[in-house]
Amino acid sequence: MDTTLHETKSPNPGDRSTVSYSIVELNQKYAEGSLSPTEAVASCLEAIDALNPTIEAWQAVYEEEAQEAAVLANAEFEAGRRRGPFHGVPFALKDIVDVEGKLTAAGCAEWRERRSKVTAEIAQRLIAAGGILIGKTKTVEFAFGGWGTNQRMGTPHNPWDAKVARTPGGSSSGSGAAVASGMIPCAIGTDTGGSVRLPAAFCGIVGLKTTEGLLPTDGIVPLSHTLDTPGPMARSVTDVALMYEALCSNPVNLDLSVEITGTRIGSLSDEERIGIEAEQLDAYDRALSQLADLGAEIIQFQPAKPFEEMKEAAAIILTAEGYFHHGALMDDPDSLVDENVRPRFKAGADISSAQYVGALLQRDRDRESFALAAQDIDALVTPTTPMLPPPLAETDELSTPARFTRAINYLSMCGTSVPSGISNQGLPTSLQIACAGGKEAVCLQISAAYERARGDLPAPPLFA
Repeated sequence: MDTTLHETKSPNPGDRSTVSYSIVELNQKYAEGSLSPTEAVASCLEAIDALNPTIEAWQAVYEEEAQEAAVLANAEFEAGRRRGPFHGVPFALKDIVDVEGKLTAAGCAEWRERRSKVTAEIAQRLIAAGGILIGKTKTVEFAFGGWGTNQRMGTPHNPWDAKVARTPGGSSSGSGAAVASGMIPCAIGTDTGGSVRLPAAFCGIVGLKTTEGLLPTDGIVPLSHTLDTPGPMARSVTDVALMYEALCSNPVNLDLSVEITGTRIGSLSDEERIGIEAEQLDAYDRALSQLADLGAEIIQFQPAKPFEEMKEAAAIILTAEGYFHHGALMDDPDSLVDENVRPRFKAGADISSAQYVGALLQRDRDRESFALAAQDIDALVTPTTPMLPPPLAETDELSTPARFTRAINYLSMCGTSVPSGISNQGLPTSLQIACAGGKEAVCLQISAAYERARGDLPAPPLFA
């Protein structure tokens, strides 16, 4: 079902062909005068009209407002007032990010009519940078799930398989599918245990999980106030970096051309390689070889504690805080909530204060021991997920694809997911590049160097 809310009349696409632009391409065309913001917005709206009935990535599309903002951007361009590289760039927000006066359901059918009273700070920053908000994208209910499914509000179709419905990854499922299919150049996701990186991985795009506390979360519906982080999603590292610069309160001038010769990269231990699907592991090993060819030193990394063992304390923190925020709704047996999500929240009712505080203290100890073990490396590189995007019919809602991503939130690190290739099935493989908290610049520089070495990849079958 298509549950997209078109709050104004859809424009007539006419006879013009739909073209999907990146942020870099938009800046080039704006600079040479061969494209205007109104034309860029029209292209996005045409792509949404053409593709969203199949992909169903959008929760709401703000057509009239986007067109009005584009006209304003046109006038500013003509007057020589460019605010920066994000000016005139269409973008989307995950539907847990508030925009004053707009519906924000957070993927919950009970909240279909909830109108936001404020605009989230990160949305204000993107708009102040000249970004043009196109609409809201679908999410797992209250962002609690890694596969991207939503029983009541709709699950986006992964653009990499036109025939079989595959997981788009969650919880920022709509953002991943909308960007990957070319309906929008970039989007905001949020990441509590992988919710930016997992849909980036399964949809074959780039996502940045920022360090906790770096970007404000006010005006974002919480899941875990300790672990929640917003982050940008786009089709290239450069586009993600441009969006990241627009999101930061202080000026950031990233140099993505930096060589990574001498960079020390930690790779998975033999034990951690167990259980990774063969094609994902092959792509991972190729990526390590490419990084080594760039002059990086590859060091097999042995964490103080296996990734799986860090999952328990992380789950306690996430579930206890999630229940605090949404438990009353989940405890109501008549509430219209996703029945796959309900038990995840209700498990928080059984967590004692001693368990919760113990998990927070355990986190402090694990961060300290991990930092000590990682003091000789600049970045940790893993596959983003152990598997390729499975068919929705085969996903196990009691499991999670977040084996390698959840620990990054738990350890207060930052990280990207970057496509690492295309499998024999025509599905994207992915690479996670993670650095210590606050090292987004290093993380993006390594990611950009790898992306250049990897080369271009084909677009998915469902692409504008």
